[in-house]
Amino acid sequence: MQDIDMEKREIKFCLVFRDMWQSAGKYVPRADQLRKIAPEIIRMGCFSRVETNGGGFEQICLLFGENPNDSVREWTKPFRMAGIQTQMLERGLNGLRLSPVPADVRKLMFKVKKNQGTDIVRTFCGLNDIRNIKDSIIYAKQAGMISQAALSITVSPINTVEYYVNLADECLTYGADEICLKDMSGIGRPTTIGKIIKGIKDKHPDVPVQYHNHAGPGFASASILEAARAGADFIDVGMEPLAWGSGHVDLLTVQAMLKDDGFSVPEINMDAYMAVRTMCMQFMDDFLGYFINQRSRQMSALLIGPGLPGGMMGSLMDDFEQNLKGINKWLEKKGKAKLTEDDLMIKLFDEVKYIWPKLGYPPLVTPFSQYVKNLAIMNVILIIKEQPRWGMIFENIWDMVGGRTGKVPGPLAPEIIELAKANNKEFYTGNPQDLYPDMLDVFRKEMQENDWDLGRDDEELFELAMHPEQYREYKSGRAKKEFIAGLEAKKKESCSGKIAALESVNDKQMLGDFKPSSMKIDINGEVFAVTVSYDENQTGYSASSSEQEESSAKYFSVESPLEGKFFLKKDSADAGLKVGDRISVGDRIGYIESMKTFNAINSNVAGTVAEICYKSGDNVQEQAVLVKLSQR
Repeated sequence: MQDIDMEKREIKFCLVFRDMWQSAGKYVPRADQLRKIAPEIIRMGCFSRVETNGGGFEQICLLFGENPNDSVREWTKPFRMAGIQTQMLERGLNGLRLSPVPADVRKLMFKVKKNQGTDIVRTFCGLNDIRNIKDSIIYAKQAGMISQAALSITVSPINTVEYYVNLADECLTYGADEICLKDMSGIGRPTTIGKIIKGIKDKHPDVPVQYHNHAGPGFASASILEAARAGADFIDVGMEPLAWGSGHVDLLTVQAMLKDDGFSVPEINMDAYMAVRTMCMQFMDDFLGYFINQRSRQMSALLIGPGLPGGMMGSLMDDFEQNLKGINKWLEKKGKAKLTEDDLMIKLFDEVKYIWPKLGYPPLVTPFSQYVKNLAIMNVILIIKEQPRWGMIFENIWDMVGGRTGKVPGPLAPEIIELAKANNKEFYTGNPQDLYPDMLDVFRKEMQENDWDLGRDDEELFELAMHPEQYREYKSGRAKKEFIAGLEAKKKESCSGKIAALESVNDKQMLGDFKPSSMKIDINGEVFAVTVSYDENQTGYSASSSEQEESSAKYFSVESPLEGKFFLKKDSADAGLKVGDRISVGDRIGYIESMKTFNAINSNVAGTVAEICYKSGDNVQEQAVLVKLSQR
């Protein structure tokens, strides 16, 4: 790809700070940490753009009890004062969440984010459906933002060079200012990436093109070089200690590589680089590192096959621990060998490769990567438990294949069509946005009833409308309490691991038979009092067989198919289940929020609701009884 004149052609860098953290783990830094690190990022002197917000940023702030509107305003301000453009990511029809958003809420989002100091909005649709991208382009331009339309890159018989060049043409026709190649899984082959960018630049030489990829599968550096040679203007980069792994290529590598190839690239203030690197490590020591699985820090060519995106690998590894525990409990009961994390990962990757073509080749990017991954995990669990594949398909997956969130790029497999018919699912061919009516008035009324401030530029109204359940948890204070409790549990788990390691090293050599009943352990300067129990045969209360038989004679139970948070409803328009309601087979009883998605839970039995066993927002385990139905 040497057609572009590379004589000192300038390449600019964007630091994808938000995505760096999301690709590594569950959380992003707090507002006070963002304020602290911003001046040092600026002092590095090499960034034209910084990705400050978008994606999971808003929900993550709410999860640990911070106001995301305050965070965005404080975080973007220093960059804009320094002349560095701020950039956000949004998901088209899904806005800043994983489910479709009403049009009036989408329009408000762009106005709010512009007023909060965000300059550029990168819009993508996980299905590359131009209908979902087009509206965001129009709304962004109306709000005075720079509209960057993203092409979700994947490798399939459907996703050809011509396909992507034509998609870029359509985006520009609707008014997009820039084009981004969003190689979210890093599986784009370098030569093909170059051909797509060259195809766009040949037709639109003055349109800025930005390239975004992930390091996980190993193509990233070569793809960046080909993108630059083909005419890319901006390259997204990460930096240590969060570069590589499932994240992004480090700035130092990209700068050195492009400089050697003859490009004009900015110089880096290494004192500031090291200051930013040190601060990130401090943030990890503070609390973020407790939610980063070390496996997400590793690169793996195994990701080439399933094509799962870097942005979800951090949360995937966090979820994996719980899935593995549930599976191994079942295997242990059956007297079967337990699985390792590697065993489960390979089974998942193989299942993704198997089901992805059958679902019409949806690009594996949020939220559809989560849907495909969740379905693959459920299939794996069912197969391990000697049950048929496809036995648990959540509502959002039916929405995807049925056209309610856009059109999948390829044809559905006959077995998927037959499954849809068997489950009375209809296929929708209209504009997806038409299915989701305006809701701002409903949320405005809720805020008035709760005496909640609408916020500057209606930004608090926007947060409730975009993230209803998380915002309510934040306002009640429950989110912060749960975050603190979760962090303490993670710290104690880490502490216990260090105790176990100490005991294995010193067993009988130094400690003999001495077994302390309590210890004080210092972890990063924080002292924990730990009670140590040695009774491995202790068990909790278990109902006797006669009690269980008596209970089962009176009630049917609807159990949770997976671990997560239980919700009776996911927005204000839902009525929510009540005691006394009559339930038929297939009726929805609520949702489990797990693996970044709201999964609709339907009853497999009929009856009258006798008891709802959990409150909205409660954590539930796999196979927990959610609802008891009376046979009467």
